[in-house]
Amino acid sequence: MTADVWLPIPPDEIEGLPEGPRYRFWDGGAEFPADPADCAFYVVPYMKPSGIGTRPLPSMSSVRVVQTLSAGIDHVEPGLKHLPPGVRLCNARGVHEASTAELTLALILASLRGIPDFVRAQDRGEWLGGFRPALADKNVLIVGYGSIGAAIEDRLVPFELARVARVARSERTTARGPVHPLTELPSLLPDADVVVLSTPLTETTRHLVDAGFLARMKDGALLVNVARGGVVDTKALLTELETGRITAALDVTDPEPLPAEHPLWRAPGVLISPHVGGPTSAFLPRAKRLLVDQLHRFVNHEEPRNVILVTGPDTP
Repeated sequence: MTADVWLPIPPDEIEGLPEGPRYRFWDGGAEFPADPADCAFYVVPYMKPSGIGTRPLPSMSSVRVVQTLSAGIDHVEPGLKHLPPGVRLCNARGVHEASTAELTLALILASLRGIPDFVRAQDRGEWLGGFRPALADKNVLIVGYGSIGAAIEDRLVPFELARVARVARSERTTARGPVHPLTELPSLLPDADVVVLSTPLTETTRHLVDAGFLARMKDGALLVNVARGGVVDTKALLTELETGRITAALDVTDPEPLPAEHPLWRAPGVLISPHVGGPTSAFLPRAKRLLVDQLHRFVNHEEPRNVILVTGPDTP
């Protein structure tokens, strides 16, 4: 095989790549490493501004696999209409579960126990005591129960919760219990002390968290978003936060990056982290293992893992 493979990680830093393809390093720079028309396997650069990763797609007439290094694919979808039919789009299932689940627990605990208040008090030299909510005995609702949602529950188990409820696009049963369909979400929200969003951003989930969703949340509940900013209607969230009725911990926002003058920065009861669920020391080892496995499958003419969709005449 002499086809080009575009990698956002230098190929000499990835042990175990199969022989055969011509490996080209491209991490989103102004100059392409070769003619995009010769690329057969394209790994999209990770955590780049909007439009960077899709820039070569209109010229990739020979591409057969497009591999993201993110769990979500929404940043790639605008470029799919340029691809020939039959291209496999794969996500990075297995890469971000550990990091994102860690951050989810950190955001929950920091918000409930008042860690941001302690940091501000430390800056003032103030001893800020008092009672704070514990995670123990709480009801947690996970909206979006894929591999990341399951990893979050794995890490919640030792915290002596009262209950974990799970919601996904379709109903199913897991070893930990039932997964409810999205249609049952309105009846589950009023009992949840903590609502965790880990769902992909799709046309179904865009602004899933609207004024009606937020109104059904119980007084004092915490909303945690480690999914995509567009899952939440920011204006509706701001309205609820201003009342002080609920709180929020957000790793993703809409818009993103959040402009310095945006009112969400100064809303009461909100903790914001700058989309850092994935980029940790756990990322590179898992990303490299995924790429090695996918590329061995590619050169051996085997179906890749994590196929989200296959392009066709009706690709939007």
